Amino acid sequence: MSTKQPLYKQTSFNITIDLKNILEVDTRNRYVRLEPMVTFGQLTDSLLRMGWTIPVVPELEDITVGGAIMGSGVETSSHKFGLFQHTCLTYEVVLADGSLVKCSKDEYPDLFYSIPWSYGTLGFLVAVEIPIIPAGRFVRVEYHPCHTQEQIIETFSSQIKKPENDFVEGLVYSRTTGVIMTGQMTNTADPLKLNEIGKWHKPWFFKHVEKFLKKDHAVEYFPIRDYYHRHTRSFFWMMQDIVPFGNHWLFRLLFGWTMPPKVSLLKLTQTEAITRAYDRNMYLTDMLLPLTELQQTMDVAHDAIRIYPQWLCAFKLPSLPGFIHPKGDEEEMFVDYGLYGRPTVQGYSCMENARDIEAFLRTIHGFQMLYPDCYMDRDEFRQMFDHSLYDKVRKQFHCEKAFPEVYDKVCKRARK
Repeated sequence: MSTKQPLYKQTSFNITIDLKNILEVDTRNRYVRLEPMVTFGQLTDSLLRMGWTIPVVPELEDITVGGAIMGSGVETSSHKFGLFQHTCLTYEVVLADGSLVKCSKDEYPDLFYSIPWSYGTLGFLVAVEIPIIPAGRFVRVEYHPCHTQEQIIETFSSQIKKPENDFVEGLVYSRTTGVIMTGQMTNTADPLKLNEIGKWHKPWFFKHVEKFLKKDHAVEYFPIRDYYHRHTRSFFWMMQDIVPFGNHWLFRLLFGWTMPPKVSLLKLTQTEAITRAYDRNMYLTDMLLPLTELQQTMDVAHDAIRIYPQWLCAFKLPSLPGFIHPKGDEEEMFVDYGLYGRPTVQGYSCMENARDIEAFLRTIHGFQMLYPDCYMDRDEFRQMFDHSLYDKVRKQFHCEKAFPEVYDKVCKRARK
């Protein structure tokens, strides 16, 4: 795109937004077209002012649209809509030969289905179109405390089947305790139960939810933006390892506005010694697995890693071409099972335990998100992820000499 051209396209039915990188909002045809460096915080700020949102909004404000496509994006609405990639309408990609291609399920479909999880190894993503849907002003959140593993799984599994639930999420605090949350968008809220959880002085969300383990049942209302980005200030619960006193009421009152520090800044200022210590003592991954395998996976993770809290987020996985799909030909309900923090199992060894988890996921036809460290060799990686369409597209568009393979970008073995 020429820098001399106007950034925003004006038509009789488009609404222009004064935000760098957002190109066009079409309220008649209900889509937004934007550049990949737009963050979900920017996108929700802009769309919610107009009464619109998108089907899947990843929780952390600083995740970019491009990152959620080239990597992966999931939300508590994904039990209805699938992963973020499954909601995208078109991608505009600069290919290895410099040409610009717009692909969709009907136009260049092989490229369209290969872009997600490709990490920029098929071309440069420059624009995407995403559908927009009407947004409510609030989210009514209902808390369901659980006190056995069986109750956690049964409550989670039953709530994602209820059509009235726009959002379903689980936080697991121990092997036998957890809270399942359900949410519905609404334009009205009980003022006595309204909780602006996004305010700088409010408790971290996961700590706030933990209190409901001592109650039988509770309901709250969140402003919708606060709900979308409820895990941002505490970076789920990773901030408790970086700033142990971060949830103290006095720190929140005086310095809560500083949370969270930018992850990019932390990485930039991180010394080599800190990086090695972090690699040895922290574990960070999202496992994507069939819902039917959740109990077995929770048991394996408890024995091998033992990190709490844990995150549960269900998503539909359609039988479509690409890197990940169900084992059979039918759509299947999967779970994003998130482990973030310091393992507490005795004798923990980062590489050995991580490889055990990776091997287990391959046996149940599960997947590991590619943003954390990956310890698989190339054959194991290809066993986990379906490369058949990806290899075809790389050959078709002459990517081999222009871009590395995904494995070479994300796996430690390849980078050394």
